Amino acid sequence: MRTEPEGTAARPVAGFLENPIVGMAPWIIFSLLVGPGRFELAVVLALVAAVALIAVSRLVNRGTSWKLLELADVVFFASMAVVGLLASEGTRRWLETYAGEVSNIALAVIAFGSMAVRMPFTLQYAREQVDPSLWHTRGFLRTNYMITGAWGVAFLVAAAAGAYGDLVLHNPNNIWTGWIIQILAIVAALKFTVWYPDVVRARAARAAAGKEPEPTNWAGLLLPLAGLLIPIGIAVLVFDNMWWLGVALIVAGSLLTKALGSRSGQEST
Repeated sequence: MRTEPEGTAARPVAGFLENPIVGMAPWIIFSLLVGPGRFELAVVLALVAAVALIAVSRLVNRGTSWKLLELADVVFFASMAVVGLLASEGTRRWLETYAGEVSNIALAVIAFGSMAVRMPFTLQYAREQVDPSLWHTRGFLRTNYMITGAWGVAFLVAAAAGAYGDLVLHNPNNIWTGWIIQILAIVAALKFTVWYPDVVRARAARAAAGKEPEPTNWAGLLLPLAGLLIPIGIAVLVFDNMWWLGVALIVAGSLLTKALGSRSGQEST
């Protein structure tokens, strides 16, 4: 029977939990699920996810520090659950309509607020993955400011889209304002979180070798977003009346994916 060093089996889980994206999972769940008739479900699932992530994190990483985002997760969704239980019918209807925007704005405030106090919330996660000697370097700090800012912008976009659907279109379930724009904003932030540190590391490696920096490989960031145009086009064909737009998105997604894939391959060689 093969044996492993103590803690080896838990390392993949520990690395997963040290990603700031995981801390945002309850917010993403809530903002995408909440809507008329779905407030209670969205709150319960988000709160369960927040508590479960903290419990698993403490079990796997016993020496890990408490994160600002973890605490905000539990406080916000526990508060929303209490308000939902005690609120009048009118207040509950208001929450069903606008809670998505409230949660997106709250997370944007957390993101930009943490930057304002010089502790971007991704920094607490990133410090657990790198050597302490890097914690105060310019590149490391800049990377975390950029990633935190990207998430702040993504949630502001999601909040604006939801507000437009609710206040202007009077349709919280509009396919564009309620789903497509919000999902695209989150996916863009997710991809940026993975892509940007690789760009910084590549620049640092070339600088250390005394080489000139190469042009930024934007294709690596845009390729997954271009690929999303195809399922978005299919969704528009199925759920929207603008069939011509659905076809145009599918064609554009296919052409852009091919072009960006070719360019990305050339720049990586």
